[in-house]
Amino acid sequence: MRCRKLPVTLACIAATWAVAPGVAAAEPTVTVPVGRAPQTPARFNKVFVTQFGASSARKVLVLVPGTNGGAGNFTLVARAIVQRLPDWQVWAFDRREQALEDTSRMELAHAGTISPQAALDYYLGWFLNPTITPHFTPLKASNYTFMRNWGMRVNLEDIRRVVLRARQGGRTVVLGGHSLGASLAAAYAAWSFDGHPGYRDIDGIVAIDGGLLGTFGGAPSAAQARKDLAGLRPSAANPDGPWLNLLGLKGFSWTTGPFAEIAGLAALKDPDAPSILTSFALLPPALRPAYPVTNEGALGYAFDASTSPEALTLIQVRAGEQAPGPGARGWQSGEVTPIGNLAAAFAQGRVNGVDWYYPARLNIDLRAANAMRATPATRVLGLRFPYLRQVNVPYYAFQTSLTADRDGVVRGAQAYARRSRISRRKLVTVDAGTTTSHLDPLTAAPQTSRFLQTVIPFLRDTVRPRG
Repeated sequence: MRCRKLPVTLACIAATWAVAPGVAAAEPTVTVPVGRAPQTPARFNKVFVTQFGASSARKVLVLVPGTNGGAGNFTLVARAIVQRLPDWQVWAFDRREQALEDTSRMELAHAGTISPQAALDYYLGWFLNPTITPHFTPLKASNYTFMRNWGMRVNLEDIRRVVLRARQGGRTVVLGGHSLGASLAAAYAAWSFDGHPGYRDIDGIVAIDGGLLGTFGGAPSAAQARKDLAGLRPSAANPDGPWLNLLGLKGFSWTTGPFAEIAGLAALKDPDAPSILTSFALLPPALRPAYPVTNEGALGYAFDASTSPEALTLIQVRAGEQAPGPGARGWQSGEVTPIGNLAAAFAQGRVNGVDWYYPARLNIDLRAANAMRATPATRVLGLRFPYLRQVNVPYYAFQTSLTADRDGVVRGAQAYARRSRISRRKLVTVDAGTTTSHLDPLTAAPQTSRFLQTVIPFLRDTVRPRG
């Protein structure tokens, strides 16, 4: 895989069109009230769930997105799962921060009321042309310092509200996720909810290229944890405060959302037209091919693992190759993810697949939680996993190239089983490290998806119905 480093300049804001957004309007999205978080205004005590499949289904797979991810990441696989398993629903989870986003122009562009270019102008074009009105007004990190408290504890308690709702009527519930979302699912089972073991709420775990116990590396010291927490306050060194900035572009962490969805919208609505993004002056050189491309060609160039910058590792796919010239070059599908699938996953609308204001506290907690035991760092952060040894639910783990060099996801799942009561027959591991990149399990062609080929039997045959 050939990846290139992305220079951190003002142009880097364009690189953030990398985390899949948007859920189509066909599925209902419900608001779920949750408990109070420290220092958090009441209007943010809610999460969102997009529901796929028949409401009469007796089994529910709850899926939690990863770093900077949102419910839209799961649209394609959720539809495929409920089509093949009609007795299942899939509930795609969106965190609290979804409530901060202004997706108004994304919705209009998705509906065809305005063009992707008009959406680009509204969200980002006004940086170059201040006469554009109305335009998007970014939020100020100094007004959202309470989000430094939105870590693992808050998220697990929020997820539990959704899990308990899914369980109503005695339904079977499997908790899963992608990347960090998979890590949260593993943590949930071992967590103490005021003395109640998390694993008793669920009937299985689906870890899509994520987990704990070595999956993503080692744990920090207490001193490092304190330093990381202190760094979540807005400052001259970190104007983004509590928000994660994937590329380190000071003050522009929110741009992940607009660029991600606009890239998909342009490829979906007008795939063969000259790219609106490669002609955008703020696009970084690493995302600008040395030849003209179409909207679809630009999408493939940015996200295919053979040409995508290193900064976008978390959302790379194996989508094919650039079409030959002359003229603006398009894209030729032919690997795991068809380019049309990628565009459809990115170009959705209101419920998107990227967090504009993702809480960096989650990743601080994840690093400390990795060992799943009491350490000085976990005590600083308030993390606890007292029920790991009692966890006895089926566990499915899917590994891509992200951690394949050290077998991180597979070994993490095996370690989880050894330290719990998960038997060998209840543990299913799939190593697709040589054939898939990190986002491929969610965007691959359903007919040939290794993830669907293996998770469907797990849900159908390994998970036992509740009651």
